[in-house]
Amino acid sequence: MAGGGKETPRQRMIGMMYLVLTALLALQVQNEVLEKFYFIDKSLQSAKTISQDTNNKIIESMKAQADESGNNAKDLAYIATANKIKARTQKMLDEIGKVRNAVIEAGGEVDPETSRYAKDKDYDDINRIMLGEGESKTGFAWTLQDQMNAFAKEIIAMSPEDLKDEINTPLAPERKDMKEYASPKYDNMEWEHINFQNTPMVAALAVLSQLENDIVKVETSAINVMQQKIGDFQIKFDKVQAMASAESNVVAAGTKYKARMFISATSTSIKPSMRSSAGGVSVDGEGVGVLEFTASGGTVEGAKKTWQGSITIKNSAGKDTTLTVKQEYTVVSPVIEIESGTINSLYLKCGNDLKVKVPALGVEYKPSFTASGGSVQNGSGGKGSIIIVPNSASVTLNVSSGGNRIGSKKFKVKMVPKPTVKARGLNMKQGGACPRSLTLNAIADPSFKDQLPKDARYRVSGFTVTLARGRRVIGTVNSNGQTANTSSLGAKAREGDRLVIEVKGVQRMNFKNQVENVSMPKEIINYSISQ
Repeated sequence: MAGGGKETPRQRMIGMMYLVLTALLALQVQNEVLEKFYFIDKSLQSAKTISQDTNNKIIESMKAQADESGNNAKDLAYIATANKIKARTQKMLDEIGKVRNAVIEAGGEVDPETSRYAKDKDYDDINRIMLGEGESKTGFAWTLQDQMNAFAKEIIAMSPEDLKDEINTPLAPERKDMKEYASPKYDNMEWEHINFQNTPMVAALAVLSQLENDIVKVETSAINVMQQKIGDFQIKFDKVQAMASAESNVVAAGTKYKARMFISATSTSIKPSMRSSAGGVSVDGEGVGVLEFTASGGTVEGAKKTWQGSITIKNSAGKDTTLTVKQEYTVVSPVIEIESGTINSLYLKCGNDLKVKVPALGVEYKPSFTASGGSVQNGSGGKGSIIIVPNSASVTLNVSSGGNRIGSKKFKVKMVPKPTVKARGLNMKQGGACPRSLTLNAIADPSFKDQLPKDARYRVSGFTVTLARGRRVIGTVNSNGQTANTSSLGAKAREGDRLVIEVKGVQRMNFKNQVENVSMPKEIINYSISQ
């Protein structure tokens, strides 16, 4: 029985039937055993026919493939060789067919009811037909072994080097090369005796059918090698794996997740050249291309974009063949996260500290910023830290990364709340003695100060203190700062007088340590004097 490294399921089935056949030959011949031989012979004949039909179809497909690729000389030569192999196989089958006809003739008439040969148990005629009279060695078996081995060598010689690994020779081996016959009882027996000596007629037919299948198996292996040489796309895919492609790897709860599963095959025997409209493609050692590019933002959210790629390989004629691929993708704006105490609104002409993050970009985040309605500068908090200084009623922050626009964020702008002016150390409700000095403090709005402490630094830049008695002015003191010497007024003050304090100016120091005047409404503070 011939062997090979790559057997089809049908070939493995035939091999198993051969083992069953050899086992049956060792049993005492009963009617039940003979029925098994009829079944095996019929099955092997059917398998042979199916294999030959399959090989014929392969040759036709080779012709079609060659025609599609321009019928180059190399392809046509392979087809011619395949036809020669087919013809040589048929010649060998015809030789075995002659032997089979002789065995059938010796089997006598066929019973129309049972479809069995009259002499299906007889082996005397088989010994004569296959081995010859006595020790004459004139039977068919003595030439059949040589014919089969010569056939296998001829087919290998016709085919490319690839076929040597597909066919084991000799095709009809001696006992010493067949582990099935290692038993001592087969000592001194040759291939001819092992297969046909004292073999019932119907069993001899099954053996011949097995030999025919061995012949057709050689034809199949050779034609498969020829087929692999034909056409543009006869590529040996030696890397096969399961793949899955999801419509989206992000899915919201309550919505459907949809994906496709498929087989991906690549070849390490070819060196493809790959290009794309989106940039360079790197090809690894397994023939897989890797494309990577930065997706630019669209004019609208969820913009549809496409890229095109090409893969060039050499066909069997040595000419370049290019395959193309077109892929659509959707560009969405990554989520821009803002960290700030004033996340929904900013303060006019103040240094509003923000931390801008785009989590989807990860380590690829290389931010740059512009603003309309204000100015923007880098902050001190590292990547994404900025300071926005608004100069209008709203500010739009534009975020980019690596030169690619990411998106924008719009903020409302609030006016800076006015500070409150208070006299230090005076009980404004109950009054008291006239102080020797008076200090006014400008106190920032608490919420504003918590959010922007560097922009909430105030001072009173000037005020006037008047000592009044009824409607009369007793004395006046002016201050160009936040403190005034009021001892001269204290010397004149009496019970029932009052100090009238009028704020002339308030200033604010911003985050740049620049001082600016604050427009304050006119404010009068009254302090009652009691001795």
